[in-house]
Amino acid sequence: MAVKIFKMIERLIKTPILNRLGQKKAILILGPRQTGKTTLAKSILANHPGKALYLNADEPFDRSRLTNASSSQLQQLVGANDVILIDEAQRIPNIGLTLKLLVDQMPDKQVIATGSSSLDLANTIHEPLTGRLFTFYLLPISWQEWAAHIGKLEATRALEQRLLFGSYPDVINNPGDEPAMLSSLGAGYLYKDILSFGNIRRPEILEKLLQALALQIGNEVSFNELANLLKVNKDTVMNYLDLLEKSFIVFRLPPLSRKLRKEISSSRKVYFYDNGLRNMLINNFNPLELRQDKGALWENFLVSERKKRNLYASYLHSAFFWRTHDGQEIDYVEDAGGKFSAFEFKWSANRNVKMPRVFSEAYPNADWSIINSENFQTFLEYDI
Repeated sequence: MAVKIFKMIERLIKTPILNRLGQKKAILILGPRQTGKTTLAKSILANHPGKALYLNADEPFDRSRLTNASSSQLQQLVGANDVILIDEAQRIPNIGLTLKLLVDQMPDKQVIATGSSSLDLANTIHEPLTGRLFTFYLLPISWQEWAAHIGKLEATRALEQRLLFGSYPDVINNPGDEPAMLSSLGAGYLYKDILSFGNIRRPEILEKLLQALALQIGNEVSFNELANLLKVNKDTVMNYLDLLEKSFIVFRLPPLSRKLRKEISSSRKVYFYDNGLRNMLINNFNPLELRQDKGALWENFLVSERKKRNLYASYLHSAFFWRTHDGQEIDYVEDAGGKFSAFEFKWSANRNVKMPRVFSEAYPNADWSIINSENFQTFLEYDI
């Protein structure tokens, strides 16, 4: 019988957040629901010597106390507490102004807010809090966090589990019950939260769009084709896709197009932040040996994990895929200050691919790597 893992998994952004405490600025932790933001924030409070006030904006009573509160009302609410933690801040109207009052009127207090969606939250907070805010992102458990938690050898042995079931904490902590955890997450987060925040009038279109995107990972996405498939206009598809991106469900990867006239310049690839959610949407948790989409799963896993890695490492770069109109392609390319690194993804370590000559001629100083199931860890980890 599988053993449940209850020990808290240390998150890579915890130390950077601790280093920002006491600098007279608010700290905002953004990310999907159920990625451990509340757990992380409370563990940060445990490292703070002062008294803490915890307010959960999911609770109507706490939300009402923070909605359009005056300075005097906030001072009375905070009292003698040294730290104020506001959970699910996106549920509070005009939360940016409330946070601004807390920071400006009580500079000796440390304000921490979490948000499950960047829908309107980033704008409503960042504008009032210009120069008064540190923003961090917490995504599903990263490969580096997981490998540090159970050991690289054990993590590598269970690599297939991550490709099939993803890395949400509840999924990782309930081995043997992953489909049920993902189904619960999908029902409560994908549909309930997104539909309520996004004011979606036709939820069936959102569901069909998600399923269509899940079937196209690793391929270029045509928004016109999606519009025809869903029988809606292109603007609706773009609006819904923007909603999914702001909800940390999917993200887009643009094409690299700088040197050659025949480089693809208008299409996009769309990846899921978590393999498990993707597989839940198409109801397929079959083992890799029985799947025809193994290559797509591997690509989605690597691109999404690399995104986490670069985010947590504060790695300044731009990411792309590369393809020409005559079909030459590279899975993933990074540009870090004009230095290009190109990566081809192959599950098997026996597959060897050369850099396309057209690319090497156009970008002569680019590095070239093949990332496979035996060497992938260096692609997903960084020195702390």
